[in-house]
Amino acid sequence: MITQPAFDLIFRNALLRSSAAPVDIGVKGGRIAAIAPKLACEAVEVDVGGHLALPGFVDTHIHLDKACLLDRCGHDHGSLGDAIRAVSAMKRDFTVEDVYARGAKVLERAIVHGTTHMRTHVEIDPRIGLRSFEAVKALKRDYAWALDLSLCVFPQEGLTNDPGAEELLVRALRDGGETIGGCPYTDTDPTAHVARIFDLAQEFDVDVDLHLDFDLDPSWWHLDEVCRQTERRNYHGRVAIGHATKLSALPPERMKAATAQLARAGVAVTVLPATDLYLMGREATHNAPRGLTLAHKLAGDGVVCSVATNNVLNPFTPFGDASLLRMANFYANVAHASVGDFDTCLDLVTELPARLMNLDDYGIKVGNPADLIVLDTQDSRFAIAELPDVMMGFKEGRQTFARQRPTLFRPGA
Repeated sequence: MITQPAFDLIFRNALLRSSAAPVDIGVKGGRIAAIAPKLACEAVEVDVGGHLALPGFVDTHIHLDKACLLDRCGHDHGSLGDAIRAVSAMKRDFTVEDVYARGAKVLERAIVHGTTHMRTHVEIDPRIGLRSFEAVKALKRDYAWALDLSLCVFPQEGLTNDPGAEELLVRALRDGGETIGGCPYTDTDPTAHVARIFDLAQEFDVDVDLHLDFDLDPSWWHLDEVCRQTERRNYHGRVAIGHATKLSALPPERMKAATAQLARAGVAVTVLPATDLYLMGREATHNAPRGLTLAHKLAGDGVVCSVATNNVLNPFTPFGDASLLRMANFYANVAHASVGDFDTCLDLVTELPARLMNLDDYGIKVGNPADLIVLDTQDSRFAIAELPDVMMGFKEGRQTFARQRPTLFRPGA
């Protein structure tokens, strides 16, 4: 055995994606102090049993403020516009307590499904004011023991056409907003919308994460303007776009050019399979298009990508359990991912979204926080395909949840 300084905790027999055989992980003061086979030290031990340990899933795009609304509105909303109008009418009556309770329900499911980092998009406009923002700030504080929650403030229903929205955005950015988003396709002046969002991002030195090009007509889009603004303002690596479903409708040569443009500008792409598939192609009477941009292909060509949850149990997506492993499996199935793509599909909910969010201390590495989850599999290649249970999770070395393995009761046993 290798003798090491004292640890508070040792994970024994943990299989890492980077290791051919299980290793031990020593933790001191909530951080990883050593990774090696057979660490020799007296400390509290957790035997991982050769199962796969990951640093936790990273959800780059979710809406906690408008989750779990089906009991108020049903789910017979046939288009994106219908969904926006339905939530717009409801959110006038949202209270801080209401948003907190619904958000907490989703957060707790995300935690037990292995999410350790999350960026939630919070609507800011004159209808909701800062009530949702206040609720999500409280969620960030109250669930920090299990998950790092980052707040992206954005105007869902436009900016230049919505008097009072910008003033509220500025107040939110002054009071804890960590990223700014936008929704150009709901604004009467999309180009001015994009420019103003970048102005505010530079003023407050925050990253940009936009809802973009959420339809299947590739004859026009706002991607060119986003890339232009990114390059002009030297925001390479600080901009993400969510949905970008128009990319799925491009012929090969245009897709090749768009991929090169995104990679050159350093603009990341978040694909949101549940919502993209639910809302796109609804007007088709047969042979409906999927509307799903192929994130694993983009990633292979140098574009930082993620797969994320987006909406849970609301008019935009009347499904959801906040499981990123299930979402990555769903994505891989619809995207015709091959076995050789499975590792990349796992990257889309771990390493790549961590890069998108510029998380400098993410990963099972010496010096990083001891944030990790354990999956009930002993082969990382098939984590996406098998959908194994997430058995346990830790935040800075403190256990946050555990799930018992099911027991079969055979006749006569």
